[in-house]
Amino acid sequence: MTDLPDIYRRLHDHFGYRNWWPGDTPFEIVIGAILTQNTNWHNVERAISNLKASNALSPEAIIALPDDDLKVIIRSAGFFNQKAERLKSICRWWLVRSGSPVDTGTLRRELLAIKGIGPETADCILLYALGKPVFVIDAYTTRALARLGLSNGRVKYEQLRAWFQRQLPPDPALYNDFHAQWVALGKEYCRMEPKCLTCPLREICEYGKRVSA
Repeated sequence: MTDLPDIYRRLHDHFGYRNWWPGDTPFEIVIGAILTQNTNWHNVERAISNLKASNALSPEAIIALPDDDLKVIIRSAGFFNQKAERLKSICRWWLVRSGSPVDTGTLRRELLAIKGIGPETADCILLYALGKPVFVIDAYTTRALARLGLSNGRVKYEQLRAWFQRQLPPDPALYNDFHAQWVALGKEYCRMEPKCLTCPLREICEYGKRVSA
């Protein structure tokens, strides 16, 4: 039976190391995790560039910005009213928690308690910004698992995350790159209209085998 380590090897052999998530500092990664909600990365890059150009890419600067100014700066990321509020909330949290020796479970509960931060965003922050061994599940992963025959497509986020973490060693670097591999697969092959014939997982994918038959 296909297992997650085998899938990772196949994806890594095809795509190579993904070097994701882009960001010069852990704090920039946190900001990117908020801004990328419901938009594409190109729009996030523009918003982050605007923050840098305004000398506002720090928790203190973002908190000090008038709300209307912050909304203008991050407008390219969309949903700027909600995201401005979330940015200020995460900045207040960051100033309290940055560098403090708090266990992963506590950090995750605190992040989920912030309005507008759900499991995927919280886990992105934990994994990519803080280096915690928490696997991120996204829509690309869920869709690919269903087509592979490893999920019925209706399994809840927390169940999938726990399943990944049971099968894989608690290695943040592995979780980081494996999640990025799923994203690459979802963008290039396992789309809504999939490109099964050239997919690197076609030999082990139930959906792909039916399409190829």
